[in-house]
Amino acid sequence: MDRIVYDRMAAHDSTHWWYRARRDILSDYLERYGNVPKGARILEIGCGTGHNLPMLGQFGDVDAIEIDPAARSIASERLGKPVGDAPLPDLPGVAKGSYDLVAVLDVVEHIEDDVAALKGMASLLKPGGKILIAVPAHQWMWSAHDVVNHHHRRYSKASLVKAIEAAGLKSRKLTYFNSLLFPLAAAARIAGRLTGRDDSDDSPPAKPLNALFEAIFRLERHAVGRVPLTPGVSIVTLAEPR
Repeated sequence: MDRIVYDRMAAHDSTHWWYRARRDILSDYLERYGNVPKGARILEIGCGTGHNLPMLGQFGDVDAIEIDPAARSIASERLGKPVGDAPLPDLPGVAKGSYDLVAVLDVVEHIEDDVAALKGMASLLKPGGKILIAVPAHQWMWSAHDVVNHHHRRYSKASLVKAIEAAGLKSRKLTYFNSLLFPLAAAARIAGRLTGRDDSDDSPPAKPLNALFEAIFRLERHAVGRVPLTPGVSIVTLAEPR
């Protein structure tokens, strides 16, 4: 990704409503459905600046991979040990069959051959291991944000399941999330196209609005995976070998 993306991530990942609420939602989802064993070995691929690593660390011993040098340096400080730089899909030097959980949180959309990448992730799993996947939803919501983040695609439920199954995996507990704010997000994307102001700036809004969005988004932590949610900005699922 462009340098500015990681600079913004490092500046805002502890305060921006999206990062903060999303971590809580994914933590609750993983707690309910991940069946992560005690003392699990966990690998986050594409960890960026490492903002998810403390959350994942609640479930076991975490390793991480990030190919961008500057982001990797920040993530290494947060993790307290070196973060690797093995690229997908081959992941050279990463031991096969060694992880109980692999997390790819808004990563798969960056990879041209998503099926090959998922196969590479699957090769790292211990028996009973799982991949936690989160991706952006709805190709029609494509915007400057996707361009600056070097996305290859946004997913539908069907297209994500198709890629997972093509990799020899099966999807479980697949659901939309960030649904409560979806109408606002969709309206903003459409308005941006109509006005020619399709902006990639994802800095947090004013503090009161940031707090409001965080509170609304965080409400979904009680619903994700439990009840069907209306279309959302993102999709989350667990993938495991058939």
